[in-house]
Amino acid sequence: MTTPTDFMLIDVRSPGEYAGGHLEGSINVPLDEFTRRITELVPDKATPIVLCCASGARSGAAAGWLQQRLGPDHAEAANLGPMLADVQTLLGKVR
Repeated sequence: MTTPTDFMLIDVRSPGEYAGGHLEGSINVPLDEFTRRITELVPDKATPIVLCCASGARSGAAAGWLQQRLGPDHAEAANLGPMLADVQTLLGKVR
């Protein structure tokens, strides 16, 4: 079973949206800061990244950027985006 320490969970919503509720263990990196901050936050390219937002659009854009810019040397980037509300409900781990 994968645990939160096995991957980086990044919420790309705005700080206000994040403050309104987010998955426990996630870090907030708004999409407009994502490309500038991702390599400092996840320096190990072997670390899988799970991205989320409210609808999947922003996390999808971030995942696409990762795949395009960092290429095959980087571990997978998954878009949890549109499933965020369902996951929050199932896990009950909203802060």
